[in-house]
Amino acid sequence: MQTLIENVNIVNPFEEVESSQCVLIEDGLIKEISSKINAKDDVKVIDGNDKFLLPGFIDCHTHIFAKGFHKEENMANPLGIHFYNAVPHSLQTINAGVTTIRDCGSADLGFKLAQQRKLFVAPKVHLSITPLVMTGGHFDLLLPSGWDMEIMYPGFPKGRCDGVEEVLKKTREVKRAGADFIKVMCSGGVLTTNTSPEFAQFNKKELKTIVNEASANNMKVSAHCHSLKGMNNCIDAGFSSIEHGTFIDRKTASRMAENDVSLVPTLLVHQFLYKNGFPAWDNYAEEKTQKLSEIVKVHKENISIAYDEGVNILMGTDSGVIPHGHNLEELIHLTDIGMSEDEAIASGTVKAAEFIGKDNLGLVKENYIADLILVNSNPLDDISILSDNDNILNVIQDGLCIK
Repeated sequence: MQTLIENVNIVNPFEEVESSQCVLIEDGLIKEISSKINAKDDVKVIDGNDKFLLPGFIDCHTHIFAKGFHKEENMANPLGIHFYNAVPHSLQTINAGVTTIRDCGSADLGFKLAQQRKLFVAPKVHLSITPLVMTGGHFDLLLPSGWDMEIMYPGFPKGRCDGVEEVLKKTREVKRAGADFIKVMCSGGVLTTNTSPEFAQFNKKELKTIVNEASANNMKVSAHCHSLKGMNNCIDAGFSSIEHGTFIDRKTASRMAENDVSLVPTLLVHQFLYKNGFPAWDNYAEEKTQKLSEIVKVHKENISIAYDEGVNILMGTDSGVIPHGHNLEELIHLTDIGMSEDEAIASGTVKAAEFIGKDNLGLVKENYIADLILVNSNPLDDISILSDNDNILNVIQDGLCIK
């Protein structure tokens, strides 16, 4: 089956816009790009109408099952709701122009298989299954009441672990459950009570054990980390990425650049939460808001420093903590810290693809996977147009038009 997109302007980061082009897609790949293409008689034709064609975006930090991580809802809802939530969340993500996600905790192997089998419209997923957390750490959801609010079911291992032997076994359990990479909570966070973002979690021996085991299986390790000390521990241990990086300084940023440690700053999530707050029924809203007030003061300024030091920055949103479908608003925040429009787009396309090990994804190029979006106007002139989902006219995934 062939699909021909006619009369489009192709936007790839760091390249001149190719005007009035035709793109032929066959078997899920971009077969040919030219000003004129002779296709088969039964080709499906999409009139690009002189709009702009970009690679589909990759959100490097999402939680596709999550709807705010409210413990009260976990307690009240049947387990099935946890899975059904992924269906509308996936559609919202696709409609925002995101064709692939890197899920940093919540999605399971079942979601990945459902997407591959086209059971519903959904982004492709790079899985971490569940993060490793230390006792009393970020996302240890055993409350002072004694109730454990962590969602559990067969095939989805519990994340809590302590000491070298336990973190080794837990890394193996998460891999067995279908993880593509390992996620570790290496500092406190906003959403977990009795933890503070500025404090490191897990010790260096534990972190190194996790990295060694993951590396033996050719898996990268990612750190939720706001803490400066925590980031340096992760760099020493050999982590591949830092998520959030709130309190990063110039020296640590320089170390990250030297050691090829990427940064997924998730700038949108903190701004969104601080502006919109938490539900009135959230018993911990005041504590969370106080943590956010400290984070938003310094986050953008510190990420600007990381950018200046040459850290590889990738687009991620923490969607699931905030509502899904706002994904490409993150690009505005990335340009606010100094990135050019080309750099911001690359952070969510070709650079993100490279990071997750896909060397034929993230560009509108021949022999690349046909994950594409057609948009109203040129985002290199105004990146904010991508934040309005109405400007995302078509989304194509593996050559199939799904929006």
